[in-house]
Amino acid sequence: MTPIAAAFGIVGIVLGVLADRLSTRWPEHDEEHPPGRPIDWRTVVCGAFGGLAFALLPTRFGGDPLALGLFGAWFVTLIVGMATDLDQRLLTNIVTLPVIPVALVYAISGQNPLVGDELLPAIAVAVIVPLVLYVVSIPFGAGAFGIGDVKLLVGVGLMSGGLRAFTGVVSGLFAAGLVLVVLLVARRVTLKSYVPYGPFLIFGAVWGIVVRG
Repeated sequence: MTPIAAAFGIVGIVLGVLADRLSTRWPEHDEEHPPGRPIDWRTVVCGAFGGLAFALLPTRFGGDPLALGLFGAWFVTLIVGMATDLDQRLLTNIVTLPVIPVALVYAISGQNPLVGDELLPAIAVAVIVPLVLYVVSIPFGAGAFGIGDVKLLVGVGLMSGGLRAFTGVVSGLFAAGLVLVVLLVARRVTLKSYVPYGPFLIFGAVWGIVVRG
């Protein structure tokens, strides 16, 4: 790891911990998720994810200041989204919606190195994949795959490009399956427990960028 990547990683760890602390107060909590949660495993997960995501930035986009800035800003929203979804099972519009128009303009401009001249595949994945996942989840009841997840994946498709976004979604769902199996075996959850998919999709979004790099 280069010194620049290490410095970015430290910044990411700090952002992850701050995002976790923010999620204990914002957005407004309900009775099921009371505010003021102490530091716990979620803090560690957010810090580790933030460190990993930001450490990868200079390696992947170091030669492109515009990409470095835009993907850095996007990664901040992903870190905050992971924190709020782990704490409250919630992906807010403030985290997901602004990404979509920015990512679309960036892709149309031809400046996004992950999209390039493959704009149509990026748009197709951004629309079709979240729509299919949402429709498939309907029989499992409300909340199985939320609207917040749909909005998140639209942004992922436009920012990551078609193939990388698809790779990220598959990787995220695979990781979710592995974790669920472990939790079921350990009897930490049951088949009726609600487990948010947002954190896994967010991890997959970053993973897709890395493995297709």
